[in-house]
Amino acid sequence: MGGGLLIAGTTSDAGKSVVTAGICRWLVRRGVKVAPFKGQNMSLNSFVTREGAEIGRAQAMQAQAARVEPTALMNPVLLKPGSDRSSQVVLMGRPVGELSARGFFGTSGGPSAGKALGGGRREALLGPVLDCLAELRTTYDAVICEGAGSPAEINLRRTDIVNMGIARAARLPVVVVGDIDRGGVFASFFGTTALLSPEDQALVAGYVVNKFRGDVTLLEPGIEMLRGLTGRHTYGILPYAHGLGIDEEDGLRVSMRGTVRESVVAPPVGEDVLRVAVCAVPLMSNFTDVDALAAEPGVVVRFVDRPEELTDADLVVVPGTRGTVRALEWLRERGLAAELARRAADGRPVLGICGGFQLLGEHIEDDVESKAGSVAGLGLLPVRVRFAAEKTLARPVGEALGERVEGYEIHHGVAEVLGGEAFLDGCRVGSVWGTHWHGSLESDGFRRRFLEQVARDAGRRFVPAPDTSFGVLREEQLDRLGDLIEEHADTDALLRLIEQGPPAGLPFIPPGAP
Repeated sequence: MGGGLLIAGTTSDAGKSVVTAGICRWLVRRGVKVAPFKGQNMSLNSFVTREGAEIGRAQAMQAQAARVEPTALMNPVLLKPGSDRSSQVVLMGRPVGELSARGFFGTSGGPSAGKALGGGRREALLGPVLDCLAELRTTYDAVICEGAGSPAEINLRRTDIVNMGIARAARLPVVVVGDIDRGGVFASFFGTTALLSPEDQALVAGYVVNKFRGDVTLLEPGIEMLRGLTGRHTYGILPYAHGLGIDEEDGLRVSMRGTVRESVVAPPVGEDVLRVAVCAVPLMSNFTDVDALAAEPGVVVRFVDRPEELTDADLVVVPGTRGTVRALEWLRERGLAAELARRAADGRPVLGICGGFQLLGEHIEDDVESKAGSVAGLGLLPVRVRFAAEKTLARPVGEALGERVEGYEIHHGVAEVLGGEAFLDGCRVGSVWGTHWHGSLESDGFRRRFLEQVARDAGRRFVPAPDTSFGVLREEQLDRLGDLIEEHADTDALLRLIEQGPPAGLPFIPPGAP
C-alpha cells in the first residue's frame, strides 16, 4: 500500500486545496505516481469524470496537478447545497437524494437520502470512504488527502469522515495549514491541536504557514516558539502568491479570474476591451465557466447583482445554479430580468449556461428541485424545461461556430427546444444563446469565434488574441503551485511523512477534546 498524507486546515479557505495540488504536482515531477483524495466535499462547483461520475472541481484540478485522470474514488461523497439546511448527496458520483444537515450529521433522517445512507447518518459512509482511499493507495505510490473546514470542529468529530476520522482509521500523518494573511496563525495552530483527543493529536505531525508576506526571518522566532509549545515541526512557509488560477470549492476570488485581476496581463489585441457581466444568482454553480473568458487579453469579467451594472456590459452571462426557480425569482425581484429582456430586444448578447439557459426559456415544470410546479420563464428562448428525477451527467463533444467544442453536463432539467438556431444542445435566437454545456468556453477555437460574434453584436472593435490557450495557462498555474512546495517547503521531511507515517513520540497538548 502506498504512502499517504492528510492536509488539514485551521479554517475553511486556509489553502488546503492549493497545498494539496502543489504537493501532487511536486511529487509527480519527481516521478512519484500520486493521486488526490477528499472523502467528503461540499461544493456547487463540480465536474463530470469520463465514466460519468460527478465530483468536486477541486479534486478534478488536483488530479490534473497529479497528471492522472479524475475518478469518483477521489471524491466519494459530494454535498451540493440547495439551501442553508439541506443538500443533495452525491455518492460515488451519483445523486442519492436530498438530506437535511441534521439528518446527514447524525440525528434525524432526511427526506429522501436516508435509506441510501444507512439511515442518514454520516458515519455510515466512513467504510465506503475508507474503501476508496484504500483502493487508491493500492494503485498509487502516494495519496494526498485534503480535509474540510477544520479538524477541531468538536461538534462534528463523532461523525467525521474527512478529517481526523479518516486519518485515525487509515493511520495518516496530518499537516495543518494556516492562513497567516488572516492573522492569528500561531493561536490557530496551537488551538487546533489542543482541541483534539490524544489519539488524534498523535497523528498531527506539524504545520504549514500559507500566504506569508515580508521577511521570513521575522517569523522564525514564532516558529521556534510554536515548536517549543507543541513539539511539532513547521513543514513550510509559503509566500503570498498573486493570481494562482485554480478551482477551489466556492470562493469567487480564486481561479483564473484572480490571475487576470492580480497579474500583469497582455493588452487587448484590438482597439476595445470586452466587458462581461456575470449575474451572481443564488446557489450559483460552476462559476469557473467564465474563467476562460477572463483569461483572454482585453476581456474584463465582473460579477454583478444590480440592473444598472448590466448597462455597459457587452456580454451578460447567466450562469448555472442549483436553484433555477429561485434564481429566476431573484432576477425578477432585483430588476435584472427586465434588463435582460431589454438587452435581447436591442440585440445585445446574453449567454445562459445550464440553469441560466433553463430560466431564459418560456416555461419550467419543476417538481424535483424547487417543487414549484409550473413557472413562467423569461421567454427569451423558445425552450420548455421539465425537471426529471434522474440527473444528466455527461461529457459531450460537438461543434459550434465551425469549431470543435468539449464540455460537461450536470442537470436535472430536460430542455425541449422548439425553435431558433441549434447551439450545442441548446439554441440561439439573435444575440441570445443558451446551452447546458459547462466548460465549453475552454475550447480555444470556439471561444475565439464566440467572442468575435459577441464583439460584432456589441459594436466593439475587440479582437481575441490568436494564441491564448486555456489549457496551457492552467498548466502554468499548476506548475506554480508545485514550485511553491519545492522552493518553500521542507520537501525531505514531507517525503518522510508520506513514506513512513506520523512521527513517534509527539507530545499531547492539553486540554484535548472535551
